[in-house]
Amino acid sequence: MLYWLDLFGVSVFAISGVLAAGKKQMDPFGAIILGIVTALGGGTLRDLLLGSTPVFWVINPTYIILSIVISFITLLISNKIKFPYKVLVVADAFGLTLFAVLGVQKSIMLGHGAWISIIMGMLSGVAGGITRDVLSNEMPLIFRKELYATIALLSGILFYISESLNISTNLGMVLSVLLGFGLRLFALKKKLSLPRFDYRKE
Repeated sequence: MLYWLDLFGVSVFAISGVLAAGKKQMDPFGAIILGIVTALGGGTLRDLLLGSTPVFWVINPTYIILSIVISFITLLISNKIKFPYKVLVVADAFGLTLFAVLGVQKSIMLGHGAWISIIMGMLSGVAGGITRDVLSNEMPLIFRKELYATIALLSGILFYISESLNISTNLGMVLSVLLGFGLRLFALKKKLSLPRFDYRKE
């Protein structure tokens, strides 16, 4: 289940990367590159920081092949079907929480404790989106006032707690992802956000 969820997370982030490229009217090659970078960025950063090298997509090329194929298919379909902006939001929200949980899972498997596992989970969740936004010349979501990194953090904490309580890994993973995903969409709908930090010296 972990492997298939990982592949699914790569796919939805690849879709979000290509759609973000479309908003900026990039050429097809740029759109596919952005899809690949968005799909693999979080996991790559996680593996490098944890010293788990070669990184996951070098060990198993299925990941990079899948990200290329999904990016290409999204590019072809989007020329015929206009995806609503909500598709990008939903894909990003699911990828965010899924990769956060998978980051915690891998950290635990490598023998790391709570702090490192939860931080790695958050970084895994947000790194792909940050890279996508920076390359498409957008303010990264993590730096805006809306709930983004906070959702990844909460999802990772929930999964770590479920593992500590010896709850089934599959069940804990599904519950953590769904709760984080639902909370992200709810926060967007209700426009919930953290307090804005405003320091402007007269």
